[in-house]
Amino acid sequence: MTKYRGYIGSYTKADSEGIYTFELDTKEKTLTTPKPVAKLGSPTYLTIAEDNHMLYAVINDGNQGGVAAYQIDGLTGDLSFMNKQTADGPSPCHVSVEHRDHHVLSANYHSGTITAYPLDENRGLLASVSQVKHDGSGPHERQEKAHTHYSGFTPDEKYVVAVDLGSDQVITYQLLKDKLEKVKSFNTAPGSGPRHIEFHPNEKYAYVMTELSNEIIVLEYQATTGEFQEMQTISALPEGFTGSSQGGAIHVTKDGNFVYVSNRGHDSIAVFSVQQGSGRLSLVEHVSTEGEWPRDFAFDPTEQFLIASNQETGTLTLFERDPLTGKLTLLQSDVPAPEAVCVKFLHG
Repeated sequence: MTKYRGYIGSYTKADSEGIYTFELDTKEKTLTTPKPVAKLGSPTYLTIAEDNHMLYAVINDGNQGGVAAYQIDGLTGDLSFMNKQTADGPSPCHVSVEHRDHHVLSANYHSGTITAYPLDENRGLLASVSQVKHDGSGPHERQEKAHTHYSGFTPDEKYVVAVDLGSDQVITYQLLKDKLEKVKSFNTAPGSGPRHIEFHPNEKYAYVMTELSNEIIVLEYQATTGEFQEMQTISALPEGFTGSSQGGAIHVTKDGNFVYVSNRGHDSIAVFSVQQGSGRLSLVEHVSTEGEWPRDFAFDPTEQFLIASNQETGTLTLFERDPLTGKLTLLQSDVPAPEAVCVKFLHG
């Protein structure tokens, strides 16, 4: 297989129509021009079911926000709207789906909540059965209240993890009988503003990208209890950098050898190697994303390539990735993707 399909979530404040799709040709090492496949309000984050049959997107629908479900056409990549669940208020910023296809989770930055939606037998969205609202604040001007930026399942799906930028917390829940019950809470450094979390494939370590301090926090994870313990904090910015920058996305390679993050402001991808005995990180390099505000990026299913989305310039940038060194080589930039936020590939 030489062609892989990707999807782009976006804001729709200017030129974007909603969700776009594109193809990566690994033989030619090029991206096709993205085309719109679903018109909806600001589907800024997407998630794709493990079998590639369903796509779930956050949605802004007038004065309401929530999540929408789409069926994926495996041949054309087209999306067919199934249903949505919305409520009064701003839209979420993150969505994830359980591998067992029992629940979809959303995180809402504005309201500081995480919401669990059961799925029906056709994997459409049922009404929310459990919502948790976070409390707390931090010293930064953007931490006047809780701002939940991520919610997702642990690798064994025993727990739900929420990351709250406003209260500097990583909170673990259990989803028991469709109800979210708090289990543990880990506090990051005050003012760091944690944004997203990714687990190492060995499930012993997790990596948190902070938005406000633009750092990576290396955590040891106890799968039996759902607890996190800090092992290292490392800057994602070059030494001596004095400009303004915010942490964006974080992803770990399947072999567990490298961690990649995006820096919005410095406009770069930072590459880190993983010490296998400890999970600790060492900087490999910083690479320009050839655009402004790289909010997200994704590996293709082979992990030979990395695609970054530059929100402010409305472009995708394609890199080839060296699996031995982790280093990136620029292949293509200026691929038009209006107001691009999130990039997701169909699972290989």
